Amino acid sequence: MRLESSLVVTESELERELTMVRSAAESESAGIFGPNSVSWRIDREAAVFLGAGRALLLQLAHPWVAAAIAEHSRTFGDPIGRFQRTFSITLTMMFGTTTQAITAARILHRRHAGICGVLNEGLGVFAASSAYRANDVAALRWVWATLVETAPLAYELIAPPLSTADRERYYAESRLFAALFGIPQEALPHSWTEFGCYVDEMLGSEVLTIGDPARRTAAGLFAGAGTAWRMPLWYRALTARLLPLRMRQDFGLTYGVAECHAAERAITALHRFYPWVPGILRYVAPYHEARCRLAGRERPGAATRVPNRFWIGQTSMAAA
Repeated sequence: MRLESSLVVTESELERELTMVRSAAESESAGIFGPNSVSWRIDREAAVFLGAGRALLLQLAHPWVAAAIAEHSRTFGDPIGRFQRTFSITLTMMFGTTTQAITAARILHRRHAGICGVLNEGLGVFAASSAYRANDVAALRWVWATLVETAPLAYELIAPPLSTADRERYYAESRLFAALFGIPQEALPHSWTEFGCYVDEMLGSEVLTIGDPARRTAAGLFAGAGTAWRMPLWYRALTARLLPLRMRQDFGLTYGVAECHAAERAITALHRFYPWVPGILRYVAPYHEARCRLAGRERPGAATRVPNRFWIGQTSMAAA
């Protein structure tokens, strides 16, 4: 598989993938994946967001992604809004109806269509002044891969390890998730094992090269830029623990004795207390909305609408 690409997902190519997704979806009401999927089992857990820092740093390691965020994103001016806009899209893809998921995919493609530019510096395999586009297949594939690879790592902080069969099933479902980004199926690894080889190849390549835009963005996020709080030490330490050694070093994340102890204490506390967290808090609000929908209730209750405002910035996935 090529680690870089000049292919851009066009609107017609996105629609081709969405036609395939609709035909493979569980049902209109259950959405693309449905309640029996491994994807729902993993992504309903609020604890999966313990891996969000890792996934974002891996994304920033790609110069195209780092440049797009630095030059086009409101990450620092409106970090909470960006969080909610991002998860409104991804959680609706996961837990919305099939129509809602496909609508979210089209919205994401339109947002990406206006994100393009040139690199201000040469990084790794990319020359200075080379063009980047957010809808490029290679960039989309790497962003998708960071999400798909990180979610099980975070999930296994609070749950038993996934079986080999579950990993393969999860990966098969993740290929449908990729199609919602417009990534063609032929551009994806065919199995979980091949996917792991792709990730390892990317991590060892100069395609991932951390420059100043990536470091500045990461430093700002850990410092809590645009908010009234700083990233807690334990979360920073846990992020460093979950990162590959090369990325940890290139981002300048310290992982000494103090950080190691902080990360291990956090993991110990998770194992001890997380199983006792009530489901209304343990599972993300869009999952609860999906369960209400499948139970025949047209409108989620207040216990779901209120936390939905935190997760996706609105009371319902249907409000988009």
